[in-house]
Amino acid sequence: METIGWRADMALGIPLFDEAHEAMAEQINHLLAGPDEEVEAAMARLTEALEDDFRLEESLMEAIDYPAICSHREQHARVLGALHRLAPGDIAAARHAASLILPWFDLHLATADTALALALQLAEKPAPR
Repeated sequence: METIGWRADMALGIPLFDEAHEAMAEQINHLLAGPDEEVEAAMARLTEALEDDFRLEESLMEAIDYPAICSHREQHARVLGALHRLAPGDIAAARHAASLILPWFDLHLATADTALALALQLAEKPAPR
């Protein structure tokens, strides 16, 4: 199975986000290429990493009163909801879900997370006089 890796153009310029997102891309590839007996544990680790990443993003959105917080949070909830609905032990479904996460992640990074990164960077700068 061909894996899809992290690309430089996926970086948002916020090291905390970029490091977490790159690590998740590696986790997805490991899950897709790893042995069947490791899939369930790998999916649990990936789900936990996504929950942590989404929780961090959402806390930062709250801190800056981000106007698109509802739609961004909804995107996170849809992904996590799908992962939590996976039947335990269904290796094929877990691999299929994992195969869909990185393309979703690529789009999410290019749209919602890029807008969030810009808002966070602007929030750090003092207002012009």
